[in-house]
This record gives sequence, structure tokens and C-alpha cells, in this order.
Amino acid sequence: MNLYVIRHGETWANAEHRYLGALDPELSERGREQAVLLSKKLPDGIEVLIVSPRLRARQTVQILNRVLNLEPVTIDSFRERDVGVFEGLTQAEAKAMHPALWAQNITRQWAAGPDGGESIADVVMRVHQGLVQLTSLYPTQVVLLVAHGFVAKVIRALARGDFSDFYTWQLSNGEMLALEDFQLKILPAVSPFETH
Repeated sequence: MNLYVIRHGETWANAEHRYLGALDPELSERGREQAVLLSKKLPDGIEVLIVSPRLRARQTVQILNRVLNLEPVTIDSFRERDVGVFEGLTQAEAKAMHPALWAQNITRQWAAGPDGGESIADVVMRVHQGLVQLTSLYPTQVVLLVAHGFVAKVIRALARGDFSDFYTWQLSNGEMLALEDFQLKILPAVSPFETH
């Protein structure tokens, strides 16, 4: 499978650097422009179009599909990470409103997350299940997945079998990650961030 992962276009929350996972805003005008630009740079031969259930991803797909003309398949495994009580907040607001959680660097804990949200391990497991589904359904196809920034981080780390640059690597809004001859590496049983 050749897998291309696109991060949806920008929303108002992205522009304001707010935590955005379970919230469901629509694309901003800039986000729509990013999707239009991206539609002109898509790789040839895309056969399958997969999308997160979030509105911003679905709106990005609507714009891309003017060129692709495929039937999108929504897979819940590729929704963005839910960051619970941090949803909609800037980092400064999260630190001020939830100082105890902030002091734990809670969004970077493998097995814990902000209250009401998902841990990194939860998201890695969920995305891994989605990738297993994709590789079994479309083993030789060219697949375009429109999803989210954190999801793209997870997919890239699982494809490489390496989480070493997980916190520094980022896919920007309206950008694409190409994973040709995609192979799913082993799912980490324990935190890949621990030093032994």
C-alpha cells in the first residue's frame, strides 16, 4: 500500500494555537485555500479516499474530491486526539486553569492524558487498529487519508518503528506525508519515550 496522509486545512482554533481534538470547528477561509492548493499537488493514481469523522477533515476532503471524484470512507480510528479539559484552550490558558495537570506535562505522558481525554498510548492503539484495517482492505492500493496533526505523528512513528522525534516532527495544516510501500511496524508495548 502507498499511503499519503494529509492534515486538514486550518481552522480558527489552529490559527489561535488552541488545543483542538474532539472539538469540531469548520475550516477557515485560509484552510479552504490550503485544501484548494493541495488539490493541485496530489499524487497520481489515488484509488482510495479515507477520512476522519471530524468536520474539518471532511470539508478538506470535499475540496480535494473535486479533483479525485472518489467515494470517501470515514474511519473513526483516525479522529484527532481528545485532550479532555484542555480542549479549546491555549497552552497559557491550560497552564493557568489546570496547573496540577500542566505541571505533570500531561499531554506528553504515554499512559495518562488530561482529565476526560486520551493518553498517547490510547491514540497509538486506536490509530494502529485503523492502519491494520487499511492494510488488510487495501494492501496494494494507493490510499489518501485526510486526518489530523497528532494522528499523522502517530502514523509516521508506527511506519518508521521510531518515536525518537515524535515531539519535534509536525505536519502543518494542508500538508501531506508520503509513505510509499507502507509497512506497519510493531506496536510498542511500553512507552517508547522511556530510557532504559
